[in-house]
Amino acid sequence: MPWRNEPDPYKIWVSEIMLQQTRVDQATPYFRNFISLFPTVYDLAKAEQQEVLKAWEGLGYYSRARNLHSAAKRVVEDHDGKLPETYDEIIKLKGIGPYTAAAVTSIAFNKPNAVVDGNVIRVLTRYFGIEEDTRSTKTRNKVQEFADKLIAEDRPGDFNQALMELGSEVCKPSSPDCMNCPVQSGCVASKMAKTDIIPYKSPAKKKPHHVIGVGVIEDENGKLLIALRPEDAMLGGLWEFPGGKQKEGEEIQNTVERELKEELGVEVKAYKELMSLKHTYSHFSITMHAWFCKLISGTPTPNESQEVRWVQRDELERYPFPKANKVLTQRLTGEEQD
Repeated sequence: MPWRNEPDPYKIWVSEIMLQQTRVDQATPYFRNFISLFPTVYDLAKAEQQEVLKAWEGLGYYSRARNLHSAAKRVVEDHDGKLPETYDEIIKLKGIGPYTAAAVTSIAFNKPNAVVDGNVIRVLTRYFGIEEDTRSTKTRNKVQEFADKLIAEDRPGDFNQALMELGSEVCKPSSPDCMNCPVQSGCVASKMAKTDIIPYKSPAKKKPHHVIGVGVIEDENGKLLIALRPEDAMLGGLWEFPGGKQKEGEEIQNTVERELKEELGVEVKAYKELMSLKHTYSHFSITMHAWFCKLISGTPTPNESQEVRWVQRDELERYPFPKANKVLTQRLTGEEQD
């Protein structure tokens, strides 16, 4: 991990933000690229948001990138470019919650703030025999209390990372390697043969599924129309091909034509399906159908977006797109329209 033993608090901060909701192997190449583009907090603060989102493209949970960019500006403006060292100060920055505040302050500044992630929850619920639902705030608070009592005062960063690594490498969700666990002798779940039922996590609610229709409009000069998502919306600050959800009983071509009229104020004819794909987000999944559209009347207006823009196909790569739309851009740059 390129951030392990890293002395620069800025780089530790970036790594912890990336590791929210993202596996280490996924985050590693993004971290290296991000730091090469924005090696200091000053570089990040002065960058354009579109540059930051482009560097984040494909990593998901884009509010992390927007918040990181915003917080970098605040660090430069309010803290002379130095990340706050205390938990109470750093948690005031956008995108930093209790876990990240504890992780950064303990690793970067040697503060005794205990982190609690999925790995830590697994280790401590097994060790102390906590059988309550780990989705419960009450249970997570109990785990946090234990972690706060256990954390080493002299090497808190090492303690936090060691506990997380113990959960990742030894105390695994299934088939934990109890015989090689350094704390096995005191583990309640191991003694009572309950590692298969601890931790307990209640079943997740079923994710809703939506069918989405989007339109690819090309003008007489071969330019395609893209729209910038609202800043405060999901995937805010990213570009997309305009469209929206299919209504019950509606043909998908009609969905595309209706959505483009609502979003752009134009009449279009959806005449050929380019492709369809499935994509899963954290709380829902979609099947997206992309259709080539002919502009019948009207001038595209950003009624539901920040901006609309006509771009050449070979320019699409310059813009940050959500993952599903990125698949469309790749298809469009490699396949000509009939």
